[in-house]
Amino acid sequence: MKALKAERVSVDYRQQGRPPLTVLSDISITIAAGQIVGLAGPSGRGKTTLARAMAGLVPIAGGQVRCDGVNVGNVRRRSGRRVRGKIGMVFQSPRRSCNPLLSLRHTLCGTAQRNIDLERLLASVALAPELLERFPAQVSDGQLQRLALARTLAAAPRYLILDEATAMLDPVTTAIIVGAIRQFAADGGGVLMISHDEELLSAVAGSTVVL
Repeated sequence: MKALKAERVSVDYRQQGRPPLTVLSDISITIAAGQIVGLAGPSGRGKTTLARAMAGLVPIAGGQVRCDGVNVGNVRRRSGRRVRGKIGMVFQSPRRSCNPLLSLRHTLCGTAQRNIDLERLLASVALAPELLERFPAQVSDGQLQRLALARTLAAAPRYLILDEATAMLDPVTTAIIVGAIRQFAADGGGVLMISHDEELLSAVAGSTVVL
C-alpha cells in the first residue's frame, strides 16, 4: 500500500552537557494515498515535531518513517535523496518560510516542475497572476499562505503535511486552502493536517489522531 508511515517513532532533543529530552515516544501514524488524516492535541505534545520527523527534517531516536516503503532519512542529506520531493510541508507562518527579498514569482517558480500549469495552480488557491510581481511585504498573510501552499504543490509531492496552515486565517482563505487540500487528496495524494481546530478537522479529515 502506498503510504507515508511513522512506525513507533521517538524523537529526542539533545543539548550539550544535558541529558536527552524525549519529545515523542513510540508514536505510529499512517497517511495513505488519497487520504486526509487529522492530527490534534494540546500545545507541547509534539505535533510539529512529528510532522517534521515525517518530512525528514529532524532525526528520530527510535522507530522508522517510511514513504511508499522507502526509509525517510534527512532530506537535506544524501540519506534522504530517494524521498526528496515526495513529501511537501506547509508551515503555520508563511513569512518565515518565504524570502522577503524575492518576488512571489521567484518564490513559486523556484520549486515548480517545468511542466506545471502555473495558471491552473494559481487558480486552485485563488491567487491572481498579477500578485506574482509583488514581494512578501506587499501581500496579506492569507495571500502569502496561499502562495506557500501553491509553492509546495508546484513541486508535485505525493504527500502533503500542513502544520497549522490555516491558523489565524480568515474563513474565506481557510475555505480556499481546504478546497485545494481536498483536490490534492482526490487526485491521489496523502495529507496530514495538523490543527487545534477540531471542528475543522472533523469536517475535512477522514480520521483524526490525538496526541
